[in-house]
Amino acid sequence: MSGRDRRHLDAFLEMASAERGAAKNTLDAYERDLSDYCAFLAGRASDALRATADDVRAHLADLADRGFKASSAARKLSAVRQFHKFLYTDAVRTDDPTAALEGPRRGRPLPKVLSVEEMERLIAAAGDPGPEPSPRAALAAARLSCLLEVAYATGLRVSELVGLPRSAARPAAQAIAVKGKGGRERLVPLTPLAKQAMAAYLDALGPSDGPWLFPAPGTSGHLTRQVFARDLKAAAARAGLSPAKVSPHVLRHAFASHLVQNGADLRAVQQMLGHADIATTQIYTHVLDERARAMVRDLHPLGDVEPA
Repeated sequence: MSGRDRRHLDAFLEMASAERGAAKNTLDAYERDLSDYCAFLAGRASDALRATADDVRAHLADLADRGFKASSAARKLSAVRQFHKFLYTDAVRTDDPTAALEGPRRGRPLPKVLSVEEMERLIAAAGDPGPEPSPRAALAAARLSCLLEVAYATGLRVSELVGLPRSAARPAAQAIAVKGKGGRERLVPLTPLAKQAMAAYLDALGPSDGPWLFPAPGTSGHLTRQVFARDLKAAAARAGLSPAKVSPHVLRHAFASHLVQNGADLRAVQQMLGHADIATTQIYTHVLDERARAMVRDLHPLGDVEPA
């Protein structure tokens, strides 16, 4: 990357942080994607100020050759578009080479979802500390059981879940107040099972002066998503499920899909998930299609008649 590109990239990142309030993870992703783009341009004896639409197309072709999925390439192209729009808006360039480009076509994958029976097996495995458990093993099982019950009851993002304050487990609490993406706040109802799991976990945890529901040593002071994901996969193996099929985000998918499948209003699910756009929530209507086919098969007078 040329020194000139480095200066413009730093200016773009500063703008994204100061004016857009971009989170650190977002800034890190911009840094990676745009450093890769600028390095590619340098290999073509070009840079961000001289890049053409053909250069950007060549970068997309290079990403495909390197094995990046269409979804990853689309994300990287989005960063490149924003970078060039920034250069144009700040009059560093007089044109935007990405203006007329189309992104890679992406299919819309259906979310991985566990069945209700699989969720029950997973929660049971998580809460089983084994025969004659030590106090530490009993606490770990109570914590993981609490995490799963709350995740399945609320659909919280993993970052929202592990960062819950201890006040979320107040005995009289009927809902959790969550600050999600973009600083948007929402209330998510708690189920009796989730409240019961919270109470059992706090009883095992004992007195704690910290502000977090799931305290842990480390910089943040609370459980990390990586540790939760590791413990979750171990529970999946004990439950006889494929660990590759289970992740913290799959619990969020299970929450939404099972609600929609049982007739929940899509707008209500959108609010509980904290989606800014209903289009994001509509991916869960795949379960409605399955239910509609089942209704026709089971209830229509000719639904089970085989064609001649």
